[in-house]
Amino acid sequence: MRWRGAALAAFAAIMTATVSGAGRGGGLEMPVAIFAAMRDGEGLAGTDVDVELVLAVDVSYSMDPDEQALQREGYVFALTSRDFLDALKAGTHGKIAVTYVEWAGSNDQKIVMPWRLVDGPATAEAVAAEIGRAPYRRAYRTSISGALLFAAPLFGSAGHRGIRRVIDVSGDGTNNQGALITPVRDDVIAHGITINGLPIMLKKPQPGSIDIEDLDIYYEDCVIGGPGAFVVPIRERGKVREAVRTKLVLEVANRTPAPRVLPAAAEAPRISCTIGERMWQRRWGGGLDRN
Repeated sequence: MRWRGAALAAFAAIMTATVSGAGRGGGLEMPVAIFAAMRDGEGLAGTDVDVELVLAVDVSYSMDPDEQALQREGYVFALTSRDFLDALKAGTHGKIAVTYVEWAGSNDQKIVMPWRLVDGPATAEAVAAEIGRAPYRRAYRTSISGALLFAAPLFGSAGHRGIRRVIDVSGDGTNNQGALITPVRDDVIAHGITINGLPIMLKKPQPGSIDIEDLDIYYEDCVIGGPGAFVVPIRERGKVREAVRTKLVLEVANRTPAPRVLPAAAEAPRISCTIGERMWQRRWGGGLDRN
């Protein structure tokens, strides 16, 4: 579709032209073309669904192969679980639309599975199988802002009309490349999109690394936002499946977990939302392209 090509072109332009301005501490103006493209898709004929869901998963090099496999297996398991299917059936329409996206640096995002309609066990199993057989890959850097900028206009291509629109971001690190995370987060949620988080905290940060111990707090204060936004942290390898299933059930059922739900745009964040960029600069200086 013509609008989609325009959206992706606009995305590429912003990531090369406006990111430097955001990095100087100024506000980021979200290009009108990104969300105009999303609006252009509003008139597409399609099925009414309870939620349009973008699953945006981290494939940066900080995610080791074992973590990547656990993350992928978590989604495959969750999509075919009884709890998920029960939540799906209990929805207003009993259907959702879902797409699966991998992301790393500011210019590295890939649609692994385009929009699919899930309306029962058969379609859920087909979607899980499609995700499960996709080849694994890894890439440089971590740009959550880039993932959000890529994911937002995808809603215009869903071909379905969702009661809610959700971007579900999973990852094991902070934003360290591309636009600053909070202005992007704020612009995305201003367009009626909810951002939920699945911070992966399976490894204790090592001295000299650019990982942080309180990644769940970073996600709460700097990444998530919108109506009912929440974070489900993963701290144990044996609980990855349970965490992903819990998150998908909450998203489909339009519920939020009781603990640790805080406003995403708090006046005084408990952690700096530019900590990833600053840690990168301290370790590598000004612009070496390393992970």
